[in-house]
Amino acid sequence: MKTDDNCIFCKIISGAIPSNTIFEDDDFKVILDAAPATKGHALILPKNHAANIYELPDEDCAKVFGLAKKLATKMTDKLNCDGFNIIQNNGEIAGQTVFHFHMHLIPRYKGDGNEDKLCWNHAELSDDEVKQIRDLLAE
Repeated sequence: MKTDDNCIFCKIISGAIPSNTIFEDDDFKVILDAAPATKGHALILPKNHAANIYELPDEDCAKVFGLAKKLATKMTDKLNCDGFNIIQNNGEIAGQTVFHFHMHLIPRYKGDGNEDKLCWNHAELSDDEVKQIRDLLAE
């Protein structure tokens, strides 16, 4: 396993920093977020250190979404939430604050005060800009 001695999530995974663990296997540790957005907000932490999705091994990428589905289903049942956000940020501009890949599992509740927290302004692009982006990405 690749680890980073200066990474807070690596320290949590190793047990050097205590956490409220809700799931653990050979590849992942899932903890309740210390500063939760809602009741039950959790983080999936790969035990293999990778700063972001670009560095995360393909095998871990494949496993993390299966685990997210499993936990979201369980959390929805046990916490009686009304919806669910699964969020993963890459880079400071995208809101990443800890540079160890992690996925947020955020149960949502009617009236939780966060109804509009995942909104953004929609970009206005010309037809030519859209075609240019499409052609660039479809190569």
